[in-house]
Amino acid sequence: MSQLYRITRSFQEHEESAASEISLEECKAYFASKPDFTYTTVFTVKGETTMSIEGEFFMWSFGEARIPFRHFQGDIYVSGTNKAVIPILMEVAGDLRADVAEA
Repeated sequence: MSQLYRITRSFQEHEESAASEISLEECKAYFASKPDFTYTTVFTVKGETTMSIEGEFFMWSFGEARIPFRHFQGDIYVSGTNKAVIPILMEVAGDLRADVAEA
């Protein structure tokens, strides 16, 4: 079974509610500084059929694998199916001063 993680600031207290969101602009600036990440607005999954999902994706390259970190409504979502992603998602959360929760 796949595990989905959410990087969020919603558990933190802020004077302004908007401050708790991770903005798309903040994500673009942060992930642009990371050499293993690329930004795309379409994530395509290929198998027996091909499916494309529109959204804000920061693709992490790990060997042959490309793992999407999806920005959605002020949070970042990533699958924990590949265990190699766990240290990276923890690093991202720490750098963005956010928490990690199971989604």
